[in-house]
Amino acid sequence: MRAIRTLLISAMTALSLALAAVSAPLQAAETPIHFADLNWESGSLITGILRHIVEKGYGLPTDMLPGTTITLETALSRNDIQVIGEEWAGRSPVWVKAEAEGKVFSLGDTVKGATEGWWVPEYVIKGDPARGIKALAPELRSVSDLSRYKDVFKDPEAPSKGRFLNSPIGWTSEIVNGQKLKAYGLNDSYVNFRSGSGAALDAEISSSIQRGKPVLFYYWSPTPLLGKHKLIQLEEPPFDAKAWATLTDPANPDPQPTRSLPSKLSIGVSAPFKQQYPQITAFFSKVEIPIEPLNKALAQMSEKHQDPRQASEDFLKAHPDIWQPWLTQDIAAKVSASLK
Repeated sequence: MRAIRTLLISAMTALSLALAAVSAPLQAAETPIHFADLNWESGSLITGILRHIVEKGYGLPTDMLPGTTITLETALSRNDIQVIGEEWAGRSPVWVKAEAEGKVFSLGDTVKGATEGWWVPEYVIKGDPARGIKALAPELRSVSDLSRYKDVFKDPEAPSKGRFLNSPIGWTSEIVNGQKLKAYGLNDSYVNFRSGSGAALDAEISSSIQRGKPVLFYYWSPTPLLGKHKLIQLEEPPFDAKAWATLTDPANPDPQPTRSLPSKLSIGVSAPFKQQYPQITAFFSKVEIPIEPLNKALAQMSEKHQDPRQASEDFLKAHPDIWQPWLTQDIAAKVSASLK
């Protein structure tokens, strides 16, 4: 009887292990890869492109989780999300710390030629005779010149100050721009106006330009806005790493002026993701999107009010020459088949 009992226990143990071995990959396949839900055009389009390839090429489910830049970077370091489709790597202290600890990785150099800074419409400096607009700040060249022109960019809610349109609340650049206002001695003469979203910032800028009004704002590329309008980026001192550290720290009482860290756009992934999905990691490392077709796709997405998933499919259909080299032949064939 004891021998039979031992055999039964051994058989049940073996069966349990076999079931676990079968069910484990099924469970893993049912668990979606969490992408960051980025609330700016290029971020949402690139995320859509990556998700489509992961889903249709590699057969893995995905979803998106919302948050601000900083909260998403924190979530990535904890593996609460696994992918940030457009990561401006090295900008926030959260990212720098997590990267140094080996918790996150930046893969590839996804968009070359990206930039960011403070901009004004060209007509503010040069005028636009065709629209009957006179130059209001003909000697404006640099950010440090703005102290002379606060009345040009008058804030409607605080007329004694100018208005600077900052990034939405929660973006890393919002902190940097707030510190830059102090560093350039503009904190007392300009209102640090922060939008609730990238769409709200776009609407404020576009409305001002359509009406021919002066507007001062932070912006970046790749974006449709820079392709639609004639804009001038204001000059800043050359990049200085020590000064940059004072701008990324909101608690620093004495921020120093410098242009922003040279832009490098990558795909951010968590350490567990990198280890679990080496094939997708290899694919992410090869992603490179030329800025001209990207800006055109962004402009089309904006003009047609397209959903990012639909815009990403249109991009994949239109540019197989761009994305197929990222993939092995069998994966590329699966993605191509999904687009027909």
